[in-house]
Amino acid sequence: MKLELCIDNIQSVETASKAKLDRVELCSALTLGGLTPSYGLIKQALHFKELSHHVMIRPRAGNFIFNQAEIEMMITDILIAQELGANGVVIGILTKNNDIDIQACKKLISAADGMDVTFHRAFDLCREPKTALEQIIDLGCTRLLTSGLKKTAWLGRENIAQLVQQSKGRMQIMAGAGINSKNALDIVKSTGVNHIHFSAKKVQYEQITKTDVSMGSDSSCDNQIITADLNEIEQIKLNLFK
Repeated sequence: MKLELCIDNIQSVETASKAKLDRVELCSALTLGGLTPSYGLIKQALHFKELSHHVMIRPRAGNFIFNQAEIEMMITDILIAQELGANGVVIGILTKNNDIDIQACKKLISAADGMDVTFHRAFDLCREPKTALEQIIDLGCTRLLTSGLKKTAWLGRENIAQLVQQSKGRMQIMAGAGINSKNALDIVKSTGVNHIHFSAKKVQYEQITKTDVSMGSDSSCDNQIITADLNEIEQIKLNLFK
């Protein structure tokens, strides 16, 4: 069983290290589904050499249909992650018809040049998931992160089980989205996955001086810092490995 923590700050990388997890998915803006992290976060995270580091390659929020300029940005980000020493990258590009954009993905995988490649939950938007799975396998991706085409892995557990059966060990299937200490074991048992992905978020509220100035559209977020909860991670591990 391999456990991957999805993070967007250095505090959560430290927590992953303390919890002795296998991998971290390095992102920015988890509230937007995860975007490409900063150079600085990748570099600092790599100081924790006991972890495997996988970098989200997603230049903006929104859909997964990227134009040529955005694809060039993604290639640049992959090369930066590779130069810094990251173990893998996390990608996903779709066509306007919600199929895998095979040619665009090939460009990213070629740039990754030997790094682990995870295809992310853009897969869960595909109109023909069985065909998409075969295409992702043929592309040479290391693993697929999926919620089973549903909002959460729990709701999509039957579909995840079918993907595990279809893949027949040709690629790792990793369940993710909404996994926590209450459902992790049941998801593993019902799907047959041996890789799970979670964020174990907790919200810290910092005392700040109130003003009329807001840093974004939701001023209630200005005093919130969201990090990974070590206690929740340890409970997930206890439930899985007891």
